[in-house]
Amino acid sequence: MTQASAQHDVVVVGAGVVGSAIARELSRFRLRCALVDAGVDIGAGTSKANTALLHTGFDAKPGTIEARLVRRGHELLSDYAPRAGIPLQRIGALLVAWSRDEHAQFPGIIERSLANGYESIREVDMEELYRRIPDLGPGAYGGLEVPDEGIVCPFTTPLAFASEAVLGGCELWLRAPVTGVRRLADGALEIITPIGLLRTRYLVNAAGLHSDELDRMLGHDAFTVEPRRGELIVFDKLARPLLDHILLAVPTATSKGVLLAPTVFGNLLLGPTAEDVKDKRDTSCTTRGLAYLRSEGLRIMPALAQHEVTATYAGLRAATEHADYQLSIHAPEGYVRVGGIRSTGLSASMAIAEHVGAELAAAGLALEPGLEAPSVRMPNLAESLPRPYAQPERIGENPDFGRIVCFCERVTRGEILAAFSSPIPPVDLDGLRRRTRVLMGRCQGFYCGAQVAALLAERAGRR
Repeated sequence: MTQASAQHDVVVVGAGVVGSAIARELSRFRLRCALVDAGVDIGAGTSKANTALLHTGFDAKPGTIEARLVRRGHELLSDYAPRAGIPLQRIGALLVAWSRDEHAQFPGIIERSLANGYESIREVDMEELYRRIPDLGPGAYGGLEVPDEGIVCPFTTPLAFASEAVLGGCELWLRAPVTGVRRLADGALEIITPIGLLRTRYLVNAAGLHSDELDRMLGHDAFTVEPRRGELIVFDKLARPLLDHILLAVPTATSKGVLLAPTVFGNLLLGPTAEDVKDKRDTSCTTRGLAYLRSEGLRIMPALAQHEVTATYAGLRAATEHADYQLSIHAPEGYVRVGGIRSTGLSASMAIAEHVGAELAAAGLALEPGLEAPSVRMPNLAESLPRPYAQPERIGENPDFGRIVCFCERVTRGEILAAFSSPIPPVDLDGLRRRTRVLMGRCQGFYCGAQVAALLAERAGRR
């Protein structure tokens, strides 16, 4: 054990986008908080491998916690992202029907949207659909426009949340998987990790794929996480002009279907698949899954056949046997459950944090406002906004912003060094990639990988 800890008011387990948002929310008050994760970095699990959409919640099941919090989360993140420098583009979505049966579901989808409080949905006929998306594959019957759907950066969002939490006084414990929880005589909880013990009055379980395991450590058995693997294909930036909207599928009982969408990084993203797996570490891409996506992509947009694939990846969603988020508080036990947060977690993250804060206040936790809340400005990773290599004023201030290291993504030495001095610096290549876009391009690090690794090693040697 290398760390010891004084009493905390709240410990949040899980430093994905949801746990980081909760830590940020609580750090606004005079509380002793800690954010704990088994990984080496913020957002290094499920949060880094999603479709990066900002959902309106138009298609959520009415009356569910998810429907309410996605709607509120869309509002909160839409306001927060520009202030924090998180790339967000409200490019709108078109949900496409590819059969008469799918087209017949439109009235029900519209009714659901209205029940969820989203009234801007409207039907577009086949002529308008093809006028707006000339490269759409043949055979579409029509579409539904959802103008407020958007794309957002999945990397800088949890990093911004966690950075504000840390600057606000929240302790950050990484490489600290929870191996046990003990109830102490005074009613507090003692959390056991390989690097130390934490005593806390309240424990918030936002452990994602492992939230069911932590739930059982606390004597509950409310749900079981059944990992659902989603494989995705990233197309080269030359494919980006093909599409200016998110293309959604008519959802099924188990999946939102395969979508095609631009990314804030300037690519096109195709996916995900939806396959239940047993292993919570199985983020492999499969021949079958990628072949299925490829065939779906060519059906949706045949012109994709002319474009190169930059990358493939897979993420695991924390699906459970329940159709809704598993959000509840056991106040006498000091336990808050935040489980079953699936593909809409990014969109709902700030609203989930707001909800958890309100539940803790109702349970008796005094939320006394702290000093002026810290704010951060994340480095711009968006292709649509000026990057440092194209900003003469920044290069004039620091020539390193004119020294390109990664030519595929136009990442400069200055951006890499700035990441090392950020509130939560990267400790590996994956963390550096998510802070700068380095290694994300066509060559996948073939050209710049050695130089980037050397910079990381040099940084590690200085610590």
